[in-house]
Amino acid sequence: MSDVNHQRIKTNGIWIHIAEKGTGPLVLLLHGFPELWYSWRHQIDFLANHGYHVVAPDLRGYGDSDSPLSPTSYTFFHIVGDLIGLIDHFGEEKAFVVGVDWGANVGWHLSLLRPDRVKAWVALGVPYYPRSPTTKTTETLRQKLGDGCHVIQFQEPGRAERAFARYDYLTVFKKILLLTDPVFVAPPDMEIIDYLETPWSLPSWITEEELRVFAEKYEESGFTGPLNYYRAMDLNWELLAPWQGAKVVVPTKFIAGDKDIGFESFGTKDYVHGDVFKSYVPNLEVVILDGHHFIHQEKPQEIANEILSFLRKQSLDS
Repeated sequence: MSDVNHQRIKTNGIWIHIAEKGTGPLVLLLHGFPELWYSWRHQIDFLANHGYHVVAPDLRGYGDSDSPLSPTSYTFFHIVGDLIGLIDHFGEEKAFVVGVDWGANVGWHLSLLRPDRVKAWVALGVPYYPRSPTTKTTETLRQKLGDGCHVIQFQEPGRAERAFARYDYLTVFKKILLLTDPVFVAPPDMEIIDYLETPWSLPSWITEEELRVFAEKYEESGFTGPLNYYRAMDLNWELLAPWQGAKVVVPTKFIAGDKDIGFESFGTKDYVHGDVFKSYVPNLEVVILDGHHFIHQEKPQEIANEILSFLRKQSLDS
């Protein structure tokens, strides 16, 4: 990836590192937890070669971007502000946006809060869930999945960091990025990182060298910034009250792997094929592929093709 341009851009009061390539309409690629811009390495080249200006940031708290200390600096309003600043920096009125995992959560809320700045939106793995009018996000998850849910375990500052520190960074990434367990809930009195198995061999879609890129960067930056996204979830719930019942109206494509975390067991499959999801995202296309959670890395060409076909369709329709 030597032909990718790297720079840090001042936006919304912090410095954000981006990787960029190509010229043409702007496409933002938003990574998940625990990833970096590098998780989009395949799609950056592909989309740039097909006429797009591709920008993959390290989201705030990750990699070479600034990492504010307080969890209260990681609300959707902060992160959406960062992205609006990036779009402004490149002098664009609107951008195509693609996000996976936490990047999908961010992209949903960028599309919700600033639909005027999003041409079209592709979400991987995480659908849009309407805000509960009465129950905080963590309480909803605790009631549904119990205290062994990773979101619940990640709430307490320092707890997950201490648990992760029992392993070298490369092992942490093997446990999480190569996750195939569809449940992802630890037994009582067990940390999620201890529950996850370390695979004996690597799947064909990733190499030891690629995993080391993640491990070595996190060894520099740590996990606290990324974990602060989870620690801001209930604050997001409070702040988003004025948007109760609001719809995501931008053209949207949702893509998920049929073996994704909880796709079958947590009811995601029924939800994404049902009427409630479509009522909140009226301009919606749903695609289910053979794959797991980090499907953009596992099935890079399939995902690149799905993204490209959707972007081209929107350009023809506009």
